Amino acid sequence: MTTRLNSALYVGVTSNLEGRVRQHKQQIIPGFTKRYHVTKLVYCEEYNYPNEAIAREKQIKGWTRSRKNALVISLNPKWEDLAKDWET
Repeated sequence: MTTRLNSALYVGVTSNLEGRVRQHKQQIIPGFTKRYHVTKLVYCEEYNYPNEAIAREKQIKGWTRSRKNALVISLNPKWEDLAKDWET
């Protein structure tokens, strides 16, 4: 997830993507996403097992910003909000 101007990136894991994105968009979760107004879903991956998702999260968090940007651009070159039509 990112901000309106794509200035900060947030990487996380959840078992309920739609619910978690809704929480971030409503700014009800204290911490990084609320402080920096991270409300735009620009990239996601799906895994069958939580341990796989957690390992991938740790991998991506260790990357440079430019590598994270390239990952987003590979599937979402315009950095559009993938959840823009979801009910909030």
